[in-house]
Amino acid sequence: MCKTARRFALEALYGIQTRQSLRLSEIGRSLNEPKPLIKTEDRLSRQASRAGLDEAVRDFVIEQGAWRIGERTLLVVDGSDLAKPYAQKMEYLARVRDGSAKELANGYWLCQVAGVECGGHEIVPLVNHLWSQEAPGFRSENAEILSCVAAVARGVGRKGIWVIDRGGDRLRLYRALLRLRLQFFVRLVGNRDLIVGGKKRLTEEIAADCPLPYAETVRRQNPDGTEQVVTLEFGYQEVRLPARLEPLWLLVVKGFGEKPLMILTTVPLRKNRKVLWWAVEAYLTRWRIEDTLRFAKQSYDLEDVRVLGYQSLKNMMAMALLAMFFSMVYLGQQTKLAVLCHHALTAARRLFGIPDFRYYAIADGIRAILFGRLTAPPFDFRRQEPQDAAQLDMLDMLGLPAT
Repeated sequence: MCKTARRFALEALYGIQTRQSLRLSEIGRSLNEPKPLIKTEDRLSRQASRAGLDEAVRDFVIEQGAWRIGERTLLVVDGSDLAKPYAQKMEYLARVRDGSAKELANGYWLCQVAGVECGGHEIVPLVNHLWSQEAPGFRSENAEILSCVAAVARGVGRKGIWVIDRGGDRLRLYRALLRLRLQFFVRLVGNRDLIVGGKKRLTEEIAADCPLPYAETVRRQNPDGTEQVVTLEFGYQEVRLPARLEPLWLLVVKGFGEKPLMILTTVPLRKNRKVLWWAVEAYLTRWRIEDTLRFAKQSYDLEDVRVLGYQSLKNMMAMALLAMFFSMVYLGQQTKLAVLCHHALTAARRLFGIPDFRYYAIADGIRAILFGRLTAPPFDFRRQEPQDAAQLDMLDMLGLPAT
């Protein structure tokens, strides 16, 4: 990116971490420049509308996070919404389903991609893409999802296993993933035809007849906070898609509800408890990724974004991705930054300790450290290849020694 774009990205990252807000006025206040706030806000607004900034930041984050993606890392695709029920002048407002209110509202759609190891807790955010079906050039929801998949695939290659919920049970997505030779776990709705034993059958019928020779007991947390012991029975059936020759496997899990959990995968399954249970855990890990979007919405107040232009909205979602990546990945990369992370967690002063999903506490701690600064640090906007320079800048920004 050019110098002015790099300056905006770093100032936005600093402001978002300091104020835990995507509002340009709050970012401007964190910079505390010796000029009227409206002038700072005007400058930030012009840069926020820069064409291509969202893609440049996304590609940068993918490049930085690619080394953490291994052959069996789960690449979770999660669709969500950005509800703006009272907005009227935002560009290309669309009708979305507000997941919080469980009703239709004005807003935008979000597609997020994050990497996580099976059963792991360390999440690597890679994509935070905003789109609207009312925007010019919009083709389809499938195209928006595949653009995110393609961006990550360009950075990590064929490493990782893609995990998608029932919204990914679409023939076009299957064709694209198979054409790119990407491995996947996709939860099925149940009304899709599959070929088993040379015959075409409904997925629900195949699942009903599937042998389930293995069982595991897990603890499930209910919405009211209580825990419930659940016995899961699971097995598999080898299948393929109609008019396709690629071998696929249907993983069937009973115990979560009235209907079995049906997962279509390219990962070869066999009659082995350990192999099958790993596949079950791989999909269940996908549910943990929902905390990632909740973290962004709460810690950085995503839905309070106030810019009006569509490109500006996309760019600010990229800035939120940058802030998430810094909090969730960058702070733990090296020993010096691990110390910084400890300072941030200590500064959070949470009432009930540090929760398992500690990213909320890290974001609160960074805000507590930065909020008291009278002025922003003197950023160096020159292109920096070694990461050490950026790390030293951030250590100085937080008032911590370099050694």
